[in-house]
Amino acid sequence: MPSELTLTLHPRIADIPAAEWDACDATANPFTSHAFLLSLEESGCTGPRTGWLPQHLALRDAAGALVAVAPAYVKGHSYGEYVFDHGWARAFENAGGDYYPKFQVAVPFSPVPGPRLMVRPGTGVPHSAPASAMAQATEALKLSSCHVTFCTREEWDDLGEAGWLQRMGVQFHWNNEGYGSFDDFLGALSSRKRKSIRRERRDAQSAGLTMRTLRGPEITPETWRLFHKFYRSTTDRKWGSAYLTARFWPLMGERLGDKVVLMVAERDGKPVAGALNLMGHDALYGRNWGSLVEAPFLHFELCYYQALDFAIAYGLKRVEAGAQGEHKIQRGYRPVPTYSAHLIAHPGLRRAVAESLVQERAAMEAEIAGLDTLSPYRREDEAA
Repeated sequence: MPSELTLTLHPRIADIPAAEWDACDATANPFTSHAFLLSLEESGCTGPRTGWLPQHLALRDAAGALVAVAPAYVKGHSYGEYVFDHGWARAFENAGGDYYPKFQVAVPFSPVPGPRLMVRPGTGVPHSAPASAMAQATEALKLSSCHVTFCTREEWDDLGEAGWLQRMGVQFHWNNEGYGSFDDFLGALSSRKRKSIRRERRDAQSAGLTMRTLRGPEITPETWRLFHKFYRSTTDRKWGSAYLTARFWPLMGERLGDKVVLMVAERDGKPVAGALNLMGHDALYGRNWGSLVEAPFLHFELCYYQALDFAIAYGLKRVEAGAQGEHKIQRGYRPVPTYSAHLIAHPGLRRAVAESLVQERAAMEAEIAGLDTLSPYRREDEAA
């Protein structure tokens, strides 16, 4: 880290002015925005209750101007990250080491790729500076390791050059190839897949439900109250616990405004299911969903097809539909790599993890290539 920069760690993001934080992210990613992270803290989603203790990194130059930031947390567990290191923790603890606490540079509970080590444009500060600062902080706090998850490819490359261990994952994203309508998108698919999606949409929309898209102030406190019930219906069924509180949704909605896009299904004028998205400058990011009713293909309609409709209408380049889900491939989403980087202090653990990651990366690259062969898009030699 350049000697003229000063590192501070902040237990509250409110200690850092919002305009200064956001100026460090040229991509304006909604998940790394001051407003989103502040909403998590003020609603009790991050903090002692969930074991995500903020220690946000800030670098300032000799004049005191903020030049780099990173959303960082000290953690005593590995939940809510979506890049799983439980096996590393068990191995180290079985050998007598203490894996926790550790440093996590991430957006809590959000497997959304984006910038993590954010440098204010035009400052001349190298992107290696916040990485070096995180390494110094990890050592100073006597933490076992530091993990930068769902970072950009550029950050991943820079961290790899700095000696961090590199890991890959996979998600499924949809790319807008300049489609003028949903039918234009369907026209790019094979005939069988095109018919299948049309049938799914027809069945979902004929279940006595009305689909609506709500943005910003159109989402009322009552709608947020209902959406929390939808969210809990999913978390209670799948995981048994919920990271996000009822207070989080309206706080986030108020602060992010029209960047919040909520797809809802209504019955008799009342929402009974919903899918939450956040909109960036070129992408729509799908996050949470839930339903109080059973209807055929409702999940696909709200989470995928409504999102594609919206992206096409607003000229967005991508829809990122979150973690997991090979079923997304048959609905036009394609596998893409995700990236994380890991700094591990103990030489023995570091060596073991490094060896395992070499094999894991090769397997992941092969898996992504294999999954892409399942694409529903028409080949050039295939008739429409």
